[in-house]
Amino acid sequence: MIKLYDIVIVGAGPVGLMCAYLGNLCGLDVLAIDKSKSPLEVGRADALNARTLQLLEMVGLFDELYPKGRPCNTSSVWSEGKFISRASSWWDNLEGCFHKHFLMLGQSHVEKLLDRKLKQMNSSVLRETSVQGIELNNLGVEITLSNGEVLNSKYLIGADGSRSFVRERFQIPFELVRPEITWAVVDGIIDTSFPKAPEIIVFQAETSDVAWIPREGEIDRFYIRMDRKDFTFEEVLKKINRAMKPHNLTFKEIEWFSQFSVKESVADSFSYQNRVFLAGDSCHVHSVNGGQGLNTGLADAFNLIWKICSVIKGGSSENILNTYEAERKPVAQSVIETSGALVRSTKYSIKNTHALDYIKLVERYAGNITGMGIQYHGEGRVGERVYDIELVKKGKSTRLYSMLDYSKYTLLWFGDEPIEIELPQNIKVLKISSRKIENYFTAGSSPYGNCAVLVRPDSYIAKIYDLSEANKILKFN
Repeated sequence: MIKLYDIVIVGAGPVGLMCAYLGNLCGLDVLAIDKSKSPLEVGRADALNARTLQLLEMVGLFDELYPKGRPCNTSSVWSEGKFISRASSWWDNLEGCFHKHFLMLGQSHVEKLLDRKLKQMNSSVLRETSVQGIELNNLGVEITLSNGEVLNSKYLIGADGSRSFVRERFQIPFELVRPEITWAVVDGIIDTSFPKAPEIIVFQAETSDVAWIPREGEIDRFYIRMDRKDFTFEEVLKKINRAMKPHNLTFKEIEWFSQFSVKESVADSFSYQNRVFLAGDSCHVHSVNGGQGLNTGLADAFNLIWKICSVIKGGSSENILNTYEAERKPVAQSVIETSGALVRSTKYSIKNTHALDYIKLVERYAGNITGMGIQYHGEGRVGERVYDIELVKKGKSTRLYSMLDYSKYTLLWFGDEPIEIELPQNIKVLKISSRKIENYFTAGSSPYGNCAVLVRPDSYIAKIYDLSEANKILKFN
């Protein structure tokens, strides 16, 4: 008998691993495939934003990752060794958020945790294996592997990066724009006369071509705009010291040294015949400025997997799968706009105030950069992320996001009226009152008033009901 997976995922970077992990949480039969021998060891993405931290808390990953990282919510500008400005107001103004900062943490920590979790779920990644062919069939998708094995799956997810085999197999257009901006990136342990601070520092020299990023442990990261592909480490170090003068810096130990040329693109389509889906870099790439790459890719996974699960296990129409592209493609396009404006400001400035321009752009695009401004189309508050609030029950305090269940909708019942209707099994109920009632949580304050809020598995608001109206409804769709 041919084994039929629910989902096969091509690529086991952070996005593919998260897709596999979320699929397992939903009780799906999932297989992730990757060419690599093991999870990433060094390099690549370096920050988790506030929205990602909320999502990690919802699915039980926060407690293991958070202590490993370094919180950072401030950016400053320096020139000729002198302090120019410091800003963090875009974090302070966030509502319904308990972690108002980035968590500076290397991508490898995310990958290793997810890889370990999958092994514990008996859903290990099939490694050192590539995909050689993909065909649609009456079962869904047929996948031919490099070892000659043939797999069948109801759905396939291409999370295989900017050179995606899956995307190219289905000839989905992905036109790249290259703004001719090349950066060096260095992770290492430094020795410097500059006073270290747990904040992002942008240095204003002729341009703002050096940024200092605090990282976990003893590591610091530097981004250095070189604008050419042939350069040496000595040239990179010289440029850092020019930006930091009169201070100086040397590396006692280098963990990672690499370069990247800025590329920008959004795929024409994020899916093919509602059987094949793209996520992460396979459907959108952009500059690293603003730290949105990893965070946007992980949000793709959270948006997609529950929808596939609702079709396989919840009896939903496949039409819900169309909403993946409808919701995530505009987000990808806005990320291109944000990161593009940021990276270009490091090189071009009418008044030669590159670094200050950069910080002003961060404030302008804070909704994208923090992740908290991302929302989907809907009337009123529908489509917004649900706010995190403190909840108390029997003297014990917790927070809303630690009570959400990714495999289900959650109905937040804000009010003292009893629930008189029978709810489907795929809806978890949290009864919340402003006063102490048996089996109710209490919340000191809530932005939602006396109502029922239906929250999607990915923690965005699906519907809001007046309590009297909600009690007349026999089924939530």
